[in-house]
Amino acid sequence: MSRREKGIRTEKIPKLRPHAKRGLFPDPECPEKQAGNAMALIEVDRLSKAYEKIIAVDGISFLIHEKEIFGFLGPNGAGKTTTINMLTGLARPDQGSFRIGGIDCTDDPKAAQHLIGVVPDESNLYPELTGFDNLCFCAALYGMRKRERETGARKLLETFDLTEAGNRKFGGFSKGMKRKLAIAAGIIHNPPILFLDEPTTGIDVASARQIRQILAGLNDSGTTIFLTTHYIEEAERLCHRIAFIVEGRVVRIDTLANLIQPIQDKHVMQLAVSNSKPGLHAILSEAFPHLVFQALPQGVLRVEADKPVQVGPLVRFLEEQGAEVSEARKVRLSLEDVFVRITGIEVDALRKEKEKKGGGA
Repeated sequence: MSRREKGIRTEKIPKLRPHAKRGLFPDPECPEKQAGNAMALIEVDRLSKAYEKIIAVDGISFLIHEKEIFGFLGPNGAGKTTTINMLTGLARPDQGSFRIGGIDCTDDPKAAQHLIGVVPDESNLYPELTGFDNLCFCAALYGMRKRERETGARKLLETFDLTEAGNRKFGGFSKGMKRKLAIAAGIIHNPPILFLDEPTTGIDVASARQIRQILAGLNDSGTTIFLTTHYIEEAERLCHRIAFIVEGRVVRIDTLANLIQPIQDKHVMQLAVSNSKPGLHAILSEAFPHLVFQALPQGVLRVEADKPVQVGPLVRFLEEQGAEVSEARKVRLSLEDVFVRITGIEVDALRKEKEKKGGGA
């Protein structure tokens, strides 16, 4: 059992749905439809996976189109790693079906292995081999000739700023260097589809930035990318479409523009308030019925409205109630706000996961 699924709760998750036998996406209520003329390279229909009594993935369906970066966004234990393991042949689904590049992989998960590159959440490279030898070994597994794999390895080491480190043993690499080499190993055979599980978790900011730039460049060159992450900022920067997954279920799939559109016209202010008295929230709501108030940690008051917030009257009213306002600033709404509204999961929970991982994405 993946350590990412150990904490999944089961009491709120219903029983698995019956296995779909009518082909991919027979249900008109399926949340995904093919867009325009884009070809669906990955088709997932009601895929489910359980470990003993824990349902890791519960009947998820989606399409991934050619040349897009598709983001799987959710907290640890949501089912992201289990999904990627099923699609890459590392785990067999209990129910459902999926195709990769038009190939039905449900009963033979490795049937489309030649089309994909995989970068797992933890490195699978050999610590006793040098960076160069690791890349050459991975290339050999894909049947590349010696000259081709050595040329490809040198080119990738240069691309990832690892030329000098290429002759050192992988076990002595820093976390960021290890992550970059793992990505290089996943793309050395130039796959049209790349699966990345938490590519920037636990690495320094500079390495994370470089990895995002490399992924964007790969996508510009035509690579379709399936990306799992719990970094909202990363999904917002990279992905064309994003799926929110919580407790094994996909709760929403859409483009970034469509996800943010409902909150685009909202106006938000945050005020740093001290010495506030009990019941202030109710008093504010009664005095300013057109505003929505939310108390945030560390004495921050969040104010939301459909029109620009008039700060002066609000600050004066707070001071009349004995509170002190030390700061007032306008906030730009982002994917974080959408994620909280749709999933009910506070972004602070995801930030704590970053801290546990030592991440700097």
